[in-house]
Amino acid sequence: MRKIFGLVAAAFFIACGPAQAQPAREKIIIDADIGDDIDDAFAVALALKSPEFEILGFTAPFGDTLARARMLDRILAETGHGDIPVAMGASSTANLAGFNQRPYAQGAARYRASYPNSTDFILEQIRRYPGQITLVALGPQPNIGALIDRDIATFRKLKRVVIMGGAVQPIPDPYGLRAPTAPMPEWNIKNDIASAQKLFTSGVPVVMMPLDSTVNLKLHEVARNLLLAQGTKLTDILAVTYHMWSQGTRQPTPTLFDPMTIAWMLNPSLCPVMPMHVRVDDAGMTLAEAGPANAQVCLKSDPQAFLQFYLGRVGVK
Repeated sequence: MRKIFGLVAAAFFIACGPAQAQPAREKIIIDADIGDDIDDAFAVALALKSPEFEILGFTAPFGDTLARARMLDRILAETGHGDIPVAMGASSTANLAGFNQRPYAQGAARYRASYPNSTDFILEQIRRYPGQITLVALGPQPNIGALIDRDIATFRKLKRVVIMGGAVQPIPDPYGLRAPTAPMPEWNIKNDIASAQKLFTSGVPVVMMPLDSTVNLKLHEVARNLLLAQGTKLTDILAVTYHMWSQGTRQPTPTLFDPMTIAWMLNPSLCPVMPMHVRVDDAGMTLAEAGPANAQVCLKSDPQAFLQFYLGRVGVK
């Protein structure tokens, strides 16, 4: 009897005790042009609600990078993530009028004394964790261009870069009432074409969520009200910044382009990818051409499955 008890106890310890290995968290850095469109804030929220990630830091590219860094700083502090670093890239005058969430960015009681340079910060993290870091780029890519210009050898030690950007194929009207929309230079690509060209020729694995698979990710009224009424600190922040965005743009329904990058990393079935050779031309078009694959591209997603996944993750108290 004692022998049987000992075997049962040993089996229980193996199944439930410290010997059971926990899956390693994926190391990520998120480069977010937060404060313009509202989808960046929703992407940040999904990342913060995902224990599968070890978030090494957030970086701010493009435009008023100090205001973006401060907005990230405030979100992290108010949600109990104030230990996550925030860095900023070079500031410019690009799209200053589009920063409709500026009141939130400027409304914190205190901020960090300073923010390190994004290029220095990311290169330091890559050297510390070679081959382990996914860089998630949610906006125009001047930080990526600066990394490549500074030290392409270290940049190539990234595990991969996951981007929201580009448009590959004609996009059909989901209701079948209009002709398909022809591909166009997409915002994130066309606002720094040179950096996008450098990325796709860098040799680093790229995963691309273009308009093809993200333009129909609408946060419609029922789902939006359900999510924003949850009353958590994170959903309250989303509610405040959503209303600033809606007032500034005169739009009621946001499109959650950027969160698909995070959602895909957590559940690739939400946006299946295929290998493709992508060339960025001088007009900012992302062209699928013959040649060896330099990207994995998602051309079609399931908006309903995505929304169910998103609300089930971010809406949980």
